[in-house]
This record gives sequence, C-alpha cells and structure tokens, in this order.
Amino acid sequence: MKRLLIWLSGGVLLGGIIHLIVILTLPALAEHTVWTRIESLNAKNTIVLLPQVKPGQPNPLGLDPGLSYGVCQLDLANGPAYLNGTLPDAFWSIAIYDRDGTIEYATTNRDGIGKTLQMGIFNSRQTRLLAEQQIDIAEGLLIIEASTDDLFVVVRLAPPHRAVRPRYERALSAISCGPKP
Repeated sequence: MKRLLIWLSGGVLLGGIIHLIVILTLPALAEHTVWTRIESLNAKNTIVLLPQVKPGQPNPLGLDPGLSYGVCQLDLANGPAYLNGTLPDAFWSIAIYDRDGTIEYATTNRDGIGKTLQMGIFNSRQTRLLAEQQIDIAEGLLIIEASTDDLFVVVRLAPPHRAVRPRYERALSAISCGPKP
C-alpha cells in the first residue's frame, strides 16, 4: 500500500510539473498574437481605423460595437514618437501597450486633457536626454516613458449617436502618430 501511494504521489507531482511547463511555454509558441495582428494592419507610424464591429457578427478581438477604434504601431529605437490631434468633445481613451499586450500607460479625456491630444512617448534613454534638455519638445506635451521600444497605441472614441460616427472616425484618422516630422 505504501508503495502504491509513493508511485501515485510521484505521478501526480510529475504530471503537475509537466502541466505547468506546458502552460507557461504555450504563449511564447503562439503565432497569432496581438502584435502580429497589429503588424498585419500596416499601422506602423500611422493611425489605422479598425472596422466597425456589428452586433451578432464574429468579434475575435472582443471589441465594443459602440466604440470606434484606431490603432498605431510604434518603434522607439530610432527616436521618440508623438501623438497629436484634436478629438471630439465626447469620451475617448488612449492605451499604450507593449509587444506582449501589457499596458504601459492609459488615460482618458476625463483626466483633464480635454479635446487636444499632445503626447510624447519616450524610452528610458530618450527620457534621460529629455531631462538633460537635449531633446526639444513643445510646451504642454504629455510625456510618457515606456519600458520597451516596440509599442502599439489604441485610441477609443465613444460616439454619442450613430449619426456622428463618421465624423468621429474622420477625427480619429486625422491623429498623427509616429516620429516627429
């Protein structure tokens, strides 16, 4: 009986270890990640509008059908990136994600930003140069320090009515995203 319990507990322990290894390595082996989906949109340094989600239709990204979405992919290796534009006077939010989909920074217009969006995204080396005043920036620029160079930005707008959605999406697509021209 003792021998059976030893074999049984050894089997459970080994099975648990194998299970943990498989669970922890599967995300690294995935081919279709959020990053690869963003890359397929050709959103490098430009805002790309995501198609409107229709209620009852497939929604693989789990997007809210009531919102308009814009996505921009950034690479800070060659310099800081900037988001500039004017958004409608309704609820909007911005989230900056790293390559793995972890949020680096998020804000909304309810944080006192208002309608005008002026955001500079810097890596730690560029932030150091900024502190030493070796990078010129515009007054009033919201400065974000990112922990990595590969990022993507998601801007969400909440049109109050379906009739104004096209106007909101035009404002969303007019946002400049990328290095300083």
